Amino acid sequence: MNKVLVSLVALLAATTIVPAAFAQQVASAETSRIVIAPPQSALARTIKAGLSAAYYGARPDTAAQAEAQRLYFLYGERHFEPIWLSQGVDGSVAFSPAAGKIIALFENAAAEGLDPADYLTPSISRDKLNGDGIALATLETAFSAATMRYANHIHSGRIDPQSISPLLDIRPKPIDEAALLERLAASKDPAAILAELEPKHPEFLALKAALASFEQSSAARPTPIGDGPVLRPGNSDARLPAIRSRLNLAASTSKLYDDLTVDAVRAFQEGQGLEVDGIIGPATVAALNGGAATRREDIIANMERWRWMPSDLGDFRVFVNIPEFRLWIERNGQPEYTTRVVVGTTKNQTPIFSDNIRHLVVNPYWNVPSSIIRGEIAPAVLNNPGYTDSHNMDLLYNGSPVSPWQVDWTQVSASNFPFRVRQRPGAGNALGQIKFLFPNKHDVYLHDTPSKSLFSRSFRAFSHGCIRVQNPMEFADALMANEPNISRASLEAMFGSSERWVNPQAQIPVHLAYFTLRVDADGTIRSYGDVYGHNEKLIEALGLHHAADPAIVATAEPVPDELSP
Repeated sequence: MNKVLVSLVALLAATTIVPAAFAQQVASAETSRIVIAPPQSALARTIKAGLSAAYYGARPDTAAQAEAQRLYFLYGERHFEPIWLSQGVDGSVAFSPAAGKIIALFENAAAEGLDPADYLTPSISRDKLNGDGIALATLETAFSAATMRYANHIHSGRIDPQSISPLLDIRPKPIDEAALLERLAASKDPAAILAELEPKHPEFLALKAALASFEQSSAARPTPIGDGPVLRPGNSDARLPAIRSRLNLAASTSKLYDDLTVDAVRAFQEGQGLEVDGIIGPATVAALNGGAATRREDIIANMERWRWMPSDLGDFRVFVNIPEFRLWIERNGQPEYTTRVVVGTTKNQTPIFSDNIRHLVVNPYWNVPSSIIRGEIAPAVLNNPGYTDSHNMDLLYNGSPVSPWQVDWTQVSASNFPFRVRQRPGAGNALGQIKFLFPNKHDVYLHDTPSKSLFSRSFRAFSHGCIRVQNPMEFADALMANEPNISRASLEAMFGSSERWVNPQAQIPVHLAYFTLRVDADGTIRSYGDVYGHNEKLIEALGLHHAADPAIVATAEPVPDELSP
């Protein structure tokens, strides 16, 4: 839209004749839907000339050209008369009542977690009302641009998720801008129409309420607990006085992690659903930084991510929150089942996206991703051809198994490894006894695992990107609640050495999400570690003047590498 306005200003004095290429597109449009009415006033003729010039000045097949065309059609249907400007009998020009109400929204944009400066730009200042026809036409279209910018921000967010990370694979939620402008132009309450665009999820609304109370409160807020080494009983650390204060213990300047503080930490961990071990690691630090210690910028960043989410999450859905290391099945917004999960490491991050669970696979093969083959399996096989047999794996060449003992390994290298690899069903299979498929370009899914020990940890980012489910058969039973012919018992009856595919009648929406703040039903804000750093990058992109805070970026204690998705 900004490119449209640049073209408009630069070429506004151009001929009022619609360019031939534009005329051809207008002529080829569906005549029952698009009517270009002739302008009936000097201001309308100037608006038409400006929109025509903007289209002509835009490069073909670009967003700028498409926006110019949409604006041309919208204004053409109304004789190119202005939407946001009104002219008095004395010839004076003022903002229309609708424009006045939208300006009030722009001024209050901070309450929505937005930046008023994104909309109250110099190009729509009131002093432009005293300009000539060209200036007024520029003002009119600039106001439309600001309004659409606000609409898109409130609906889909200010920041492109892909600019934060390519693993934020989030589908855009486009708005029919022409239809929206038309509704706004005809409405006596444009604010209500724009309010329809914001997310309706209770947690988004709770965060919005928390932002309002944050701005209104003059109470001092605790400073976030800083980053540092994992603290075990008996350690010393400069953060201990602040931690005691956060736990409402008696004030003390001691830097020793004593028994009294350990007991308070254990009680806190139990209340937060963390592993009750008295060890202050990244997950416990993140939890301590919730509640009253929640930062304003965290609230706004999480509101932004809710705007990225699909408008309709589905009545019966699976919701995985990566920083929380937990999964839910929800029906009509209410949780029906929850369990712990293990997600990808910071090196092999679980992508963020929404899809639909289509298949359950019992006794699954594990088709090893090419990245793991190159990085781990190929070097191991080159060193020891018996590696695949010892791990219950097949080498596949052109889709057929081949014996590693029949390969001339002197002709093969890790960078030129011509085989696919799969692990056969069995007790040691990396996917366990069942996987839940929502086919996607990332080759990521939910699955069982034979490695159960990691579920007891508070920090659970240890996979190659797939999501391991702690209680997969309980999850499967809850997931199939709407399927009369599929149950936990029927799935367990399939256990064996042969892969079995089960296809539910209905696809189930699944959302792999990334929220560092969650809001309980009573309004309590819980904080979780920024395991992949997405939150801090978003805060920076939003211009919330905050340098990355290592207290919020979680780091794991080292654990041995394991061959598993």
